[in-house]
Amino acid sequence: MRSFQDLFARVFDVALILAGATAASQARFESLAQSGFHWALVMFSAAFALAIFPAFGVYESWRGRSKLALAGQVSLAWLMVQSCALVLMYSLHRSDLVSRLWFTYWTAMSSSLLIANRVITHAVLARARGAGMNLHQVAIVGSGSQCDAIIRRIESAPGAGFRATAVYNTRPDTSQVTSPRVPVFDTVDQLADYIRRNDVHELWLMLSLSEEPLICALIDEFRDDLVNIRFVPDVRSHALFEGSGVIDLLGVPAINLVASPLSPSSMLRKEIFDRVFAATALICLAPLMLAIAIAVKLSSRGPVLFRQQRKGADGRVFTIYKFRSMRLHTEAKGTLSQATRNDKRVTKVGAFLRRTSLDELPQFFNVLLGDMSVVGPRPHALEHDDLYQKVVAGYINRYRIKPGITGWAQINGFRGETDRIEKMERRVEHDLYYLGHWSFALDMRIIGATIVAGLVHRNAY
Repeated sequence: MRSFQDLFARVFDVALILAGATAASQARFESLAQSGFHWALVMFSAAFALAIFPAFGVYESWRGRSKLALAGQVSLAWLMVQSCALVLMYSLHRSDLVSRLWFTYWTAMSSSLLIANRVITHAVLARARGAGMNLHQVAIVGSGSQCDAIIRRIESAPGAGFRATAVYNTRPDTSQVTSPRVPVFDTVDQLADYIRRNDVHELWLMLSLSEEPLICALIDEFRDDLVNIRFVPDVRSHALFEGSGVIDLLGVPAINLVASPLSPSSMLRKEIFDRVFAATALICLAPLMLAIAIAVKLSSRGPVLFRQQRKGADGRVFTIYKFRSMRLHTEAKGTLSQATRNDKRVTKVGAFLRRTSLDELPQFFNVLLGDMSVVGPRPHALEHDDLYQKVVAGYINRYRIKPGITGWAQINGFRGETDRIEKMERRVEHDLYYLGHWSFALDMRIIGATIVAGLVHRNAY
């Protein structure tokens, strides 16, 4: 049944891509009789989609995951498909045969259809599950407080399609299960009998790593039953990031406790998006950047670009680029003075650039070079890194991913001068929140907030 659903989903996606191309032809040419190469390109894109969509997890189960994350996943996969199509056009020297406006229409329309299809399907399934259909029954093993917490999560998201139907409390003397709707069992035998009699689909083990004998006993008990057993280890006191996941380490499953929370596939998707977004931004903003360069050159003597050493992912040092906003001056060795309000070193042009964040635009070159990301923790001067690393808890973990042009801390007001330790602590808190909750949808939210409301800020001077 599952394989048939996957096959149907793939065929329907191809149909939506063809429908988007047809609608784009009607909008652009008012006819479907344009060059045959257009349709050859559509067929190539459909083939790319069949190969690329599975790699981006588009056809994985979305039970329990958000519609926003679903839309982001599909958008990124489709942009990758169209990027491959563009590369194909140029490699075949046929780009001049394809209408750029039609290609834009097609990309946008197909993207809308692909996302709308999944959002509607997701909503219909959520409505059905909320009405009690297509549910997976769940038995939970853990302490009373852990079981209560996961039951509340299940009940707060009825559209996810889970229903808690049984609990085995491992610590009845110290922690009671308070939910009155879920039966609680005292022994493994009673729980196993209930699961078999009521056709329970899932068994979730909310246990600590020290409870291995119980874990092994439960696995052995259901060895001959078609019950999905999920181990959700209680590592909250040890893990750096909430939701630290399981990875494959030389063929052996391992749990990230203190490591980057982004999986290799997530890092790859982020890397691809960064390069495409940076290249597009540089092309679109080239006239503006040229005008800014001329204004900077005329504002005061000195180079157009400001260069400074910063730390990137894993602590690697790179050179960051900005439009110069200050007059040339010298700093005492080993010290660095941050810009302050009404700083006399800042030129009039520089004050405008800093206030609107336009001085950051050359950092798209850093993104293309692979030193930075579009979204991530903002990089600080090396002198500030040395200072704050010693006094701000968790500061070092900002280096676990590439620094960004904008970030979660910046759109929440934590930018500009850090004249108090408390300001840097709050900034680091937001950076670590971003690392622990990263998603493509969150990156899109940050980019949108930066463009719409984040360009002008009272703390930028």
